[in-house]
Amino acid sequence: MRLILVILAISFLCISCKDDPKPKPKGFLSLEYPEAEYNRINIGCPYTFEKNSIAKVSPSRNRIPCWIQLDYDQMKGSIFITYQPVKNNLDSLLTDAQKLPLQHTIKADVIEGDVYTNDFNKTYGMFYEVDGDAASQAQFYLTDSTDHFLTGSVYFQSLPNFDSIVPAAEYLKKDIRHLMESLKWNY
Repeated sequence: MRLILVILAISFLCISCKDDPKPKPKGFLSLEYPEAEYNRINIGCPYTFEKNSIAKVSPSRNRIPCWIQLDYDQMKGSIFITYQPVKNNLDSLLTDAQKLPLQHTIKADVIEGDVYTNDFNKTYGMFYEVDGDAASQAQFYLTDSTDHFLTGSVYFQSLPNFDSIVPAAEYLKKDIRHLMESLKWNY
């Protein structure tokens, strides 16, 4: 009987001796997108630029000439591009373009603006990066200061949740920078 009690006690000790439960590490999205391949597009507007081959060009919802969307179906995101000719209204166009990123200050953690200058292509403007749960993660404007004014914004087809859209937002920011660097005005 004693032997049975000793065996049972040892059995209970062996069964109950397991590792303490530990929390699992946080998981992060592992989203990978294709290497960007750029092609120059000419859509009959006063500007041309190189776009990523995975982006589909479509007219904007407003149907205003030379306002377009670059749709990235895989990311459920778009870059909205608007164009306006400069007609003694450069100050108001600049003011409007500079106010646009400020509309996201309620949800944004940080808004950083970088001055962009390309004397060879006569393109001058700003690139804004927006971090946080803002509706738009990047915005820009370009002008030649005399005839042309172009703006662009990134939007996703989902509620803004910065942590989940970071990979796609970074990818689209690179495409915007390439668009800005490759933009040429048609005179």
